[in-house]
Amino acid sequence: MRKTCIGVIGGSGVYEIGGLESAEWVEVETPWGTPSDDVLTGTLDGVAMAFLPRHGRGHVHSPTTVPYRANIDALKRLGVTDVISVSACGSFREEMAPGDFVVVDQFIDRTVNREKSFFGTGFVAHVSLAHPVCPRLGAACAEAAEAAGVTVHRGGTYLAMEGPQFSSLAESRLYREVWGCDVIGMTNMPEAKLAREAELCYASVAMITDYDSWHPDHGSVDIAEIIATLGANADKARALVAGLPARLGPDRAPCPHGCDRALDFAVLTAPEKRDPAVLARLDAVAGRVL
Repeated sequence: MRKTCIGVIGGSGVYEIGGLESAEWVEVETPWGTPSDDVLTGTLDGVAMAFLPRHGRGHVHSPTTVPYRANIDALKRLGVTDVISVSACGSFREEMAPGDFVVVDQFIDRTVNREKSFFGTGFVAHVSLAHPVCPRLGAACAEAAEAAGVTVHRGGTYLAMEGPQFSSLAESRLYREVWGCDVIGMTNMPEAKLAREAELCYASVAMITDYDSWHPDHGSVDIAEIIATLGANADKARALVAGLPARLGPDRAPCPHGCDRALDFAVLTAPEKRDPAVLARLDAVAGRVL
């Protein structure tokens, strides 16, 4: 049986996690470039953990320039089995208020300027994203958040926009009223897609900071209010993370939803046609099936 290693990707306002034993910032080299930052490794309650600040310490990467492929590859190289994404988001629902968390279960990807796959010419693979997050991992996140006293909404559709600007009022109304989205953010895509390609269980926790621009009583997004809410949400996120080791345990059974076997029937390129240079870059991501 494998050992659990929890990978946490921290979004805006979450640049570190405390309480790790034998904590060490580790530099990881990947074939996809340099990750957003070094990775903080250690153990928490006997379970291995790896923390990566998505935007880098000091917030140096915009949503578009985050090196998503390098980040996921780095976590896979470190032995991560389960990835928890925590990210700041706007809400399209009155009942999903600033300060609440939403455990996302679906995405609509509206990003346009990002590399979205580890695969391509020379090695083609198509993974399923019908259910882009791991229900087992999402449930653990929801339970940990609830135990920490956070108001949690289980399930929701996340609209991933390119940014870095916030939505126009017309866009906000489209996403809310026509498309039926629940939250909006800028960073979970292509992250969720890449995690699936890397056969990593992935869960997304949207930390609500505002009502985007649709709400008649709140007006447009106020960055000062967002920053204030970010601080409170960061404390809640750390409490959530602290509750995960007890729920996931030190031993990792195969994922009952098949996330860790996503490539079983995904590869289409015949063995004799596979580009050796492409294969070399996939040693961590797809090593199990190569």
